Amino acid sequence: MTVEHNSAEVPVVIVGAGPVGVTAALLLARRGIRTVVLERHREVYPLPRAVATDDEVRRILQAAGVQAEFAAIARPARGLRLLDAGHRVMAEFPRAAQGAHGFPQTSMFDQPELERVLRDALARTPECELRGGVEVVGVEQDGDGPVRVTYRDDEGEHLLRADAVLGCDGAGGLTRDAIGAAWEDLHFEERWTVIDVRTSLPVRCWEGVDQICDAERPATFMRIGEDRYRWEFRLRDDSELDHERLRELLAPWVDLAHGADFELLRQAQYTFRARLADRWRRGRVFLLGDAAHLTPPFVGQGLCAGLRDAYNLTWKLARVLQQGADERLLDTYESERKPHARHVIRLAVAMGWAMTGGQDGAAALRRGVLGAAVRIPGVTAAAARDLSPALTAGPLVRRRVRLGGRGLVGGRGLVGGRGLVGGRGLVGGFCPQPWVSVGGRRTRLDELLGDSFAVLTAVPLSPSLKAVADGLGARILSVAGLGDDGSLADWLRAGRADAALLRPDRVVMDIVPSGGRDFTGTAGWASLLHTTRSPSPSQQTVEKTLLRSSTR
Repeated sequence: MTVEHNSAEVPVVIVGAGPVGVTAALLLARRGIRTVVLERHREVYPLPRAVATDDEVRRILQAAGVQAEFAAIARPARGLRLLDAGHRVMAEFPRAAQGAHGFPQTSMFDQPELERVLRDALARTPECELRGGVEVVGVEQDGDGPVRVTYRDDEGEHLLRADAVLGCDGAGGLTRDAIGAAWEDLHFEERWTVIDVRTSLPVRCWEGVDQICDAERPATFMRIGEDRYRWEFRLRDDSELDHERLRELLAPWVDLAHGADFELLRQAQYTFRARLADRWRRGRVFLLGDAAHLTPPFVGQGLCAGLRDAYNLTWKLARVLQQGADERLLDTYESERKPHARHVIRLAVAMGWAMTGGQDGAAALRRGVLGAAVRIPGVTAAAARDLSPALTAGPLVRRRVRLGGRGLVGGRGLVGGRGLVGGRGLVGGFCPQPWVSVGGRRTRLDELLGDSFAVLTAVPLSPSLKAVADGLGARILSVAGLGDDGSLADWLRAGRADAALLRPDRVVMDIVPSGGRDFTGTAGWASLLHTTRSPSPSQQTVEKTLLRSSTR
């Protein structure tokens, strides 16, 4: 069968049905965008890979509609410890039971279970179609025309014409080559052995992640579930581990007596690399997740980074495809996400150095510096926050506004997360997500705000600001009387803002400064978000607003 006899048109094709691809499909479905997801495997990959996520990413899973199901399979973790070769604590970085996003700051999980949760949600969503057991053999785009995706299955070759293609096909996929992207090497490559086990034996466990900083045998250990554990070792050879070798390696944590209840689920060798694609987009083809960036696992941000990609891109793509927003809006995906991905990779490489820099002449000095540093108030919180710094200034992050000569609006916050409370401003960081009460019902803030733009305000909005909000389709919500113990009002006050304009991904795009009358940078972002059509007949846009008139 040839492609000419078996072709179809679809708004978005997603190559790869891993967590990033399926989450992207679910997020697009929430905005009415139909997708076809192409995956070479028919079933969920059964072996564990990613095992950790943070509260920001749990908020993304909430937006995708699977938070309750994920909560049932997740296990909160206490944080991260750095141990020396004798397993003495060098530094400890605790994580809160509830972060500002409304979830535990670190959660452990089993990736196959997460993938089944996501696949089940995909099957319940009529806007999403999964085609498994297929091989994508071509992704092509000529000029401004649709993207041509060719794939093979048992029946032959097929062609899909798509308005956009999301490449979630990993480091070895073809989408990156299709857009002419090349890897930038960030100078880290090590071979590690990963061991996943199930046991009822008593395991000496901190209920967090342990990183063993030992030049001879660096290692990572964590508890994943009730009876599930993972060890990672950098070994001198890749040979299979027999029982005696396992007993030796795991002795600091558990006694593996012969005949003990101990099931080796997986032993695999991985090469941990640090790489970044030099481009993430060409036309309407985009790279997400491991197709765009590879990070060593030492700060647990590999999968997290991919889900952040999906959250950042999908609302922008939906606004372009569904409402006719400016194509330049899609350029902000790479300009916002790439610096963050680079930052996380560098943190992971630095942690890898701390683990493998080892017990040399500088080891004692490093232990002393780490021990002293973690006793300084705020240092451990700052280390956690640096996993997700505020977005840098750009078209959708208006941070170049002076307040009484005291500096720029923007910058990092003072509460864990991405700029959640700003000593220097709110813009570019996330809005926190407290529990709120509406009509006697307790719910999370995002459930109240919906999937589009939102304005949180401590003062009545002027008619012009209301018009801008209406033009964006933003919900306006007063922070007074929300039953959140005043946390949102305090957040605005700390950021010297009377109101905050939230993007659909809950990043603060702009503010009304305290005592001000308008948003600070409407002229900068309005032209990108200007739409030429309503998302649905029932949602009519305002004829004349600052949002529309700014493009004339």
